[in-house]
Amino acid sequence: MSDRSDPSVTAGEAGDADEEPAVCPYCGSDETHKEHPKGPGLCRSMHFCENCEEPFERFG
Repeated sequence: MSDRSDPSVTAGEAGDADEEPAVCPYCGSDETHKEHPKGPGLCRSMHFCENCEEPFERFG
């Protein structure tokens, strides 16, 4: 066993602080936060809108 971390868990985490907030597709607000670091696919992440309180996926 290697003591290196799993790259699928740490990939993309370094740039998350500088990432622009996701825009809510329901109300257009940018008052959102990332709910989970990984979404159901490699290019998707789960977010939550503070304005309309709806969860949504961001692609990219």
